[in-house]
Amino acid sequence: AGIEQIREGAMGDILSGQSTRIGGALSGWRQSEAVRSNSWSEMEWQLRRWLFTTWGSGDFIVEQHVHNLDLVDWVMGSHPVKAIGTGGRQNRTDAIYPNVWDHISVEYEYANGARVTHIGSQMDGVSSRNDMRIDGTEGRLFLSFAKVTIEGKKPFKYDGPRPNPSVQEYKDTLDAIRSGNTINEGKRIAQSTMTAILGRMAAYTGRNLSWDWAMNASKLDLTPKEWEFGDHAIAPVAVPGFTKLV
Repeated sequence: AGIEQIREGAMGDILSGQSTRIGGALSGWRQSEAVRSNSWSEMEWQLRRWLFTTWGSGDFIVEQHVHNLDLVDWVMGSHPVKAIGTGGRQNRTDAIYPNVWDHISVEYEYANGARVTHIGSQMDGVSSRNDMRIDGTEGRLFLSFAKVTIEGKKPFKYDGPRPNPSVQEYKDTLDAIRSGNTINEGKRIAQSTMTAILGRMAAYTGRNLSWDWAMNASKLDLTPKEWEFGDHAIAPVAVPGFTKLV
């Protein structure tokens, strides 16, 4: 409903925004596998700890915060054209978290010149927050879970049903199958994932990167050279300004 209001001009032209997702370190995830068993090869342990390996999850901006960035792209009506960012790890530094970061900040620029900043972290002991704000020439959108409000010349507050999204997606899929219609979100999923990857690449290297360069010129490949259980060195934790742009 909020997206429809934006499309109908309730906010005027979009100028800027901020997406925020601050939460815990997921320190309880698969605790029984956190420490490598002597019977596991390095590769097997990394597969078991895939959430905390860059080659396995893409880091948390790709694995988890892609949902927030998907929403930003949806509001903006397209993917970003540029990104610049920074981040690191200060809270989640134990060896059981191989090489992912625990905080990141990325500014995305869209084709119309609007800039939206995503602030994200996975840290224990900090306040939590998950919301988005978008500013336009005639209004401001606030979104937090199912709460949607627009302030400005054409105020709006969503008071409709709030179905469980995990249930709704199954309902939509089953309805499509039964009716013979097709739901294909492949392009949108790919673009949202690439939005997250672009942000990670920019933050890891500290470089201002374009979407076109990342899509057409980058040679980055984080996957293992050999897919077999055995030795597999963990890549160093990325450091902006030192991590090479590939």
